Amino acid sequence: MFQNFDETTDHSQSAGRVARLRADLAAAGLDGCIVPRADEHQGEYIPASAARLEWLTGFSGSAGVAVVLAERAAILTDGRYTLQVRSQVDLDVFETVSSVETSLTEFLKQAAAGKRIGYDPWLHTVGEVRRLSEALAAEGGELVAMRGNPIDRIWNDRPAPPKGRAVLHEERHAGRPATEKLGLLAGKIAEAKADIAVLTDPASIAWAFNIRGSDVPHTPLMLSFAILRKDGRPTLFVDPDKLDAEVRAHLEALAELAEPEDLEPRLTREAKDRAVGLDMQLAAARLSDIVTGAGGRVVEMADPAKLPRAIKNPGEIAGSRAAHLRDGVAVTAFLAWLDRQAPGSLTEIAAAEKLEAFRAEYGEQDGQKLRDISFDTIAGSGPNGAIVHYRVNRESDRALGEGELFLLDSGAQYRDGTTDITRTMPIGAPSAEMREKFTLVLKGMIAISTARFPKGTRGVDLDPLARIALWKAGCDYAHGTGHGVGSYLAVHEGPQSISKRGMAPLEPGMILSNEPGYYREGAFGIRIENLILVTEAEAIPGGDIAMLGFTTLTLAPIDRRLVAVELMSADEIAWLDAYHRHVREALTPLLDDADKAWLDQATRPLATS
Repeated sequence: MFQNFDETTDHSQSAGRVARLRADLAAAGLDGCIVPRADEHQGEYIPASAARLEWLTGFSGSAGVAVVLAERAAILTDGRYTLQVRSQVDLDVFETVSSVETSLTEFLKQAAAGKRIGYDPWLHTVGEVRRLSEALAAEGGELVAMRGNPIDRIWNDRPAPPKGRAVLHEERHAGRPATEKLGLLAGKIAEAKADIAVLTDPASIAWAFNIRGSDVPHTPLMLSFAILRKDGRPTLFVDPDKLDAEVRAHLEALAELAEPEDLEPRLTREAKDRAVGLDMQLAAARLSDIVTGAGGRVVEMADPAKLPRAIKNPGEIAGSRAAHLRDGVAVTAFLAWLDRQAPGSLTEIAAAEKLEAFRAEYGEQDGQKLRDISFDTIAGSGPNGAIVHYRVNRESDRALGEGELFLLDSGAQYRDGTTDITRTMPIGAPSAEMREKFTLVLKGMIAISTARFPKGTRGVDLDPLARIALWKAGCDYAHGTGHGVGSYLAVHEGPQSISKRGMAPLEPGMILSNEPGYYREGAFGIRIENLILVTEAEAIPGGDIAMLGFTTLTLAPIDRRLVAVELMSADEIAWLDAYHRHVREALTPLLDDADKAWLDQATRPLATS
């Protein structure tokens, strides 16, 4: 199993740990400090050695930050983790704050006015430090870069940094040779009028060098840094223990290799009197300090690999289609199996384990196999489905009970593509309310699937399409509608998204999720998710300009039993029927007889209902 269902978080030690942290801060002359969920790469996916926020608080979500003051401690999380954070932290030690309602900047202005607040400059971006410093200074306070991280000084059993083995990402999957990619990036550095740029995102390094790793859970990243130059070979800073002879030879043909501890002295030497490109939203503040301290000039530029890796090339798109076909067979076989189980006979963990087993079985096609799941499966029955990022463990595991909904959000990593799919199923007969809310969510998903939009349109412009049916019913959901997805990389990637913060224009070749939802706390959760590819749309008769649209990649039936047909328009019914016809035609040849018969029933046209 790629997923561990043991509960790893524990807030029973939080009070003592916070007390030791406060003592350390007081000895350093600080009134408090910020503890983010971050590592030196500012990534969503961090190794166990960087899980400082979880160690201190017990909170295991993928986004959050704690502020520890002498007399007060708080943890800020967004709407995805409202329920989770309350269940995981010691509420006698930490107050919980919604980061949607009160940002970290606003919290510090209110709670830390006139105080000296410490931060680890490796764990905060240049842009974030700039904002926080200005906010504190306006209130008579000061943001202070700490020498060393105080959590590391009191975390006696801190895990060692990871040494996962790196592997080559074959050109047939990458779609382009690494030499071509690195040449493209050198050109972007020159365009930004920089001499060199520091690449800090392991996903960008993986893409640029056609390499993959195993340093963080479920995401094939090799934690490393790189200095790229407008002229000359790059330098890649990576632990040599991660490289076998084949990988080393591949990388040495592309770049000079150096060890991670060489980054600071090398950047110090190279930055003098030179322009150094840094991404303000990705690069650690420490890197900016090194550049300016060495007499260099920081050039604010986006990670040069971010947009190119978001726009998938034909080879990556072909790989994604193949991965989704393989994954669709596995998910559909699972759904057929699930439908044959009696209500109450199955638990959330048993369902997640069975789905992974199907992926392992059906992933063995075309020389491929399941490499990993792309994130911990969200398997929430009944009230657990209302926890947006619910992670089932052996304590929370519950049966899939009669009359409940089961929300299953999962994904897979194959060498040729990354998948992410959510389906919501009734266990027994659904209520009228369940069917109504499911249909409102479905209408939003179809609205995104069928959208046509001009070039330059951003995700923020499309996001209301997914919500309008829910809004008209007085409902909403507290997460984005869609995130970018990598190519055998991170299941969450930017810059593209469909959300209230989705400011990047959508471009052909980008892959995103399409996943509106609805959550009734203490009762049930609903989410329907497909992955979609931005494409050039067919010309619209009578239209004046070229348009873009989406092609759906995911192949698995959407549960018809939850659709209130009377709430659907004729066009929406036609879309679902056409989608189900496509799913049936694509998957039927790859299923056994029993599952073929089930799929035939599951994809019957709504028009005949």
